[in-house]
Amino acid sequence: MCANLADRAVADGRVGMLPGTAGVRRLDNGRVQGWRPQGNEVEPAAAGMDPSGLLAAVGEAEARGGRWQLACWRGARCVVDRSSHATGPDLFWLWSASKPFMTVLTWQLVEEGVLGLDDRLTRWWPEFTGRGKDAVTIRHVLQHRSGLPTGPGGPLADALVMHDWAASRRRYERARPRWQAGRKPAYEYLSYGFLLGEVIQRATGRAVGDLVRERICVPLGLADTFLGLPEPLLTRAVPLRVAEPGGVVVERVVNSPRTRTAVIPAGGVSSTAADLARFYRDLVACAAGEGRLLTGGSLAAARAPSTADDEIDGLLRYHMNWSQGFQLGGPAVGRPAIEPMGHTSSRATFGHNGSGVCIGWGDPTSGLAVGYTCNLMRGPRRDAAMMGRLADALLGACR
Repeated sequence: MCANLADRAVADGRVGMLPGTAGVRRLDNGRVQGWRPQGNEVEPAAAGMDPSGLLAAVGEAEARGGRWQLACWRGARCVVDRSSHATGPDLFWLWSASKPFMTVLTWQLVEEGVLGLDDRLTRWWPEFTGRGKDAVTIRHVLQHRSGLPTGPGGPLADALVMHDWAASRRRYERARPRWQAGRKPAYEYLSYGFLLGEVIQRATGRAVGDLVRERICVPLGLADTFLGLPEPLLTRAVPLRVAEPGGVVVERVVNSPRTRTAVIPAGGVSSTAADLARFYRDLVACAAGEGRLLTGGSLAAARAPSTADDEIDGLLRYHMNWSQGFQLGGPAVGRPAIEPMGHTSSRATFGHNGSGVCIGWGDPTSGLAVGYTCNLMRGPRRDAAMMGRLADALLGACR
């Protein structure tokens, strides 16, 4: 049984008192004063949840500020469905929280025998041949071990053309790996989507955006999720705010219609927290063989760890718990301690952080499926720490 968050927060020297737990009052019947279910939310007790943890999680979102949404399911019950604004733009750019949509699409095609995990990219993409890339496989890309964390010129050069699929494809065709395929993990922050996407499009003859919609969004009823936002929906796009030096430039790029409408599979999904949580709700169900997107065996394989504790990511410069297409939870190894899925999460927890701005994750052990979206970027470590506290609050609320 999980400890009650409100009771342990002060005693926990690592996190202290979390926003939302201060002043919590328990009534004679054990209910927490201050939490009233809204909309589709059930009473916390019906889902085996402690309301003080839900208050703490919402408190974290409120304290951060900006526009935000938070959704959480436990099994078939919605326990949190909150947002900062009832009206106005509501579609958030997910950043790298987009990557698992490509992960799931890839694993679906592997299940069906269309793709093989050990297929070399050159099998489907002959122009990728040469410059030391011939050994790169689909498995390497899923593990962030392709040796191609970026194209020529580094991350900035990649970002400048990320809205242009053809230009991005040519960059990776010209690229030389920094490391031999499989040698070490190095976060493929944009290349992940273009490498997998180009192979998928050539193997299926279909546009990757159409496949994400038909194979993931339609079956799950994700009506507010788009890989490349249709122009008529641009009025629903939540503008990014960056409270960091140079933020104006980042805002100008991310908020431009050219970026929001582009198909950028590693970072360009527009969605809501509610849709993101429903995506992980199905994946958590898949772990028990009851979901729609993948078989239990495929999800187990996709969640299998691919990094050792002593490996440092070649691009991020710190340890990251990678699987075969997801980030994994659990206490951080080494420093800095980046734990966006919570310090109290385990390696069973899987999902993906999106630049400290958005995150989605699922935990088959507790049955939680979470989506958090925000438009305020304050700094990657500060924001990841906040999301970690939010995750710990939800995990701590489980009975």
